Amino acid sequence: MLAKVEKAIATKDKKPVKTWSRRSMVLPEFIGLTIAVHNGKQHVPVYVTDQMVGHKLGEFALTRTFKGHPADKKAKK
Repeated sequence: MLAKVEKAIATKDKKPVKTWSRRSMVLPEFIGLTIAVHNGKQHVPVYVTDQMVGHKLGEFALTRTFKGHPADKKAKK
């Protein structure tokens, strides 16, 4: 993955760098890049800022969607 990031920096490419590795740590070299992290279904674009350094990429690509609890039928009366 580091090779892909270095290539993106060298070519000044704005296209997101795709990765399936959610356990990779965000390094200072990633700042300013968009990394497409796989969430199990699709790639989620993550723009890396200086606050994210030291965290894992998977923390920023959520895998579950919360649709809310069903409404209580008794309360609708």
